Amino acid sequence: MPRIVICKTCQPAPDADPASKMDFVDADGFARQLGRALDQAELRETFEITQVDCMGSCSDPTSVALQGTGRASYLFAGLSAHHDIDDIIATCREYLNAPDGWIEDARGCGRLRFCLKARIPAL
Repeated sequence: MPRIVICKTCQPAPDADPASKMDFVDADGFARQLGRALDQAELRETFEITQVDCMGSCSDPTSVALQGTGRASYLFAGLSAHHDIDDIIATCREYLNAPDGWIEDARGCGRLRFCLKARIPAL
């Protein structure tokens, strides 16, 4: 089962602008919002949501990854639970439809295509 991994140590920088701090949702809240969206999109049984300590994009919270056995992996950073959930769902659909998870045309991913930090081919 493919999974969505949310960084549980991401935090806004102390000197981040106040709007960024107000917009921030911790990993538990992000997972709840994403879980509801997966339910609505009828994808809840398709993706597992997990959390992990630090994925190395600390300067640009929140980090979210997509990974699956025999599929490409993706790391996104700078995501907002308030603004990017629909694009995460769209990206999940693209991921499922792409051979081996390798998304060739990311326009269907919305803003996430600009938040991509790494795309790693399947083993």
